Amino acid sequence: MTGRSVDPARVTALIVGVERYAAGPRWTLPGPVRDALRFRAWLRSAGVPDTNILLHLAPAESPAGGPAKEPDGRSGAGGGHGPADHETLRRVLVHELPARQGDVLWIWWGGHGVLDREEHQRLYCADASGADRRNIDLESARRRLSSDALPGFAVQNWVVDACQTFEERHNEPVSLPDGGLPAGQRLRVHRQNVMLAADRGQRAANDPVRGHGVFSDILLRELSALPDDLAPDPEALFVAVRARFDRLRAEGNGTQLPVLRLYRAGHEEILPPAAPTPPPTNGFRPVGARTGGGLLRVVEALLAYPLMLDRDERQAMVAELDPVLVARMPRHAVPRTDVMGILRTVRRSPEGLRDLFRAVTLLDDDPDRAAELDGAIGEFLAEVPPGP
Repeated sequence: MTGRSVDPARVTALIVGVERYAAGPRWTLPGPVRDALRFRAWLRSAGVPDTNILLHLAPAESPAGGPAKEPDGRSGAGGGHGPADHETLRRVLVHELPARQGDVLWIWWGGHGVLDREEHQRLYCADASGADRRNIDLESARRRLSSDALPGFAVQNWVVDACQTFEERHNEPVSLPDGGLPAGQRLRVHRQNVMLAADRGQRAANDPVRGHGVFSDILLRELSALPDDLAPDPEALFVAVRARFDRLRAEGNGTQLPVLRLYRAGHEEILPPAAPTPPPTNGFRPVGARTGGGLLRVVEALLAYPLMLDRDERQAMVAELDPVLVARMPRHAVPRTDVMGILRTVRRSPEGLRDLFRAVTLLDDDPDRAAELDGAIGEFLAEVPPGP
């Protein structure tokens, strides 16, 4: 069965976009709902009936306090979608999908995620809170839908735009609750193509200004070139997506590495194969071949702050630093390049990185981001002592 020979009536999609969480405003993530609606629009343009699209959203409020808007200006909060809480999504995966018939299944998920200590990616549901981080275990869900619990749907395309940061770095006061699903007897008939926005330990970048996930936007652009291909070649699609990310990395505008996992008759193949990362220098003393992870982690931790994406807010942060250092600081309009210049400069002072931490947290006191930045600075300082 080729992608262009698929009957749209035999295609089913579960689309999840979570922007608002029970944990409160600090978890709000602009973008997943818009990305979900764009993906639904692509399916519709290819002829997939609305009745075959299971849309579950938790939209953030608009700046005016009203419901989130769809890309065409219509309300995205009324009657066109179901909720994205744990009970609802579990019911869809356990009961509603197996009751359907078809050849191709798409599962699209955008929102917050974390990699647990068993190396399973957990996807937070809308009712996740600090006291009860309700989630769906991605690996458990994949195994369920590759068993006889799901008749048909031999081709399954999974798209997950969520972080795979390590659970232990979030310093949560309680452990993750179980997010597993019951599985049936194993089969050898399903072909599952699981495309992840980021590799293990990495954040999935989000553009709060444009209101989309960087990975989702790139993937949707590639899919838009395949308007009639409801089961595209996963490897060709991944190569195109990865090429765009390679260009972003070459320009200094991104570090996340999308991953494609192919599951065939019990065999798993990962693209690209894991490769050691060369130690970065970026104007610092070489980090050494042990890990090189400290510098990258500091950069990612800083870019996780919304203020770092705004030139004026970055300038307000820099104004809190030592004027002698600021006078010699190279500046750049591109956020990532500017952050690298700031780090390169403050690194020259014995207390520069800690002063940077105080300046950032003075303007944004989010405790989760502060914990990650503090840990990142500590890791980097353990690798390379301060100095010119």
